Amino acid sequence: MTFSRSVEDEVDRLVAAWRKERPDLDVTPLEVLSRVSRLSRHLERERRGAFADHGMESWEFDVLTALRRAGEPYEMSPGALLRATLVTSGTMTNRIDRLAAAGLVTRNPDPEDRRGVLVRLTAAGLERVDAAFADLLRRERELLAGLGQHEQQALAGLLRTLLVPFDASDSGAQ
Repeated sequence: MTFSRSVEDEVDRLVAAWRKERPDLDVTPLEVLSRVSRLSRHLERERRGAFADHGMESWEFDVLTALRRAGEPYEMSPGALLRATLVTSGTMTNRIDRLAAAGLVTRNPDPEDRRGVLVRLTAAGLERVDAAFADLLRRERELLAGLGQHEQQALAGLLRTLLVPFDASDSGAQ
């Protein structure tokens, strides 16, 4: 696969400046990782916009999508939500309280554990998270519009290869 070098971006200019100023260093990693970093900022801006358009913060989306991905009846224990969203117990309790107050989730007794509870999406929560997710995917497709399907698949594969060792070390640290 060959890529056009006819268009220069900000990273090309940054790399050229470093090569001039520090010819003793191999700045090749900047060509990939500076672009990933810049793309991350664009992606984060689009995500915040999608969530805000649906009256949500990022943390709300994280909890609601964890419940949504669980499948019907869209419920999880607070502990499972902790693991899915990587936050502390106190943070999760606060988040569940706020989502319950907004009518997006309910707490129900866990039939398997008399002391436990299950957090469940309400109809309003399901509607809101589905709409926000659809909007997010539309925005993400727009970010990728410059790439064809095969290029997107190739990029996804390359990024997967790059991320697997990090994900493996993160899961081992938990």
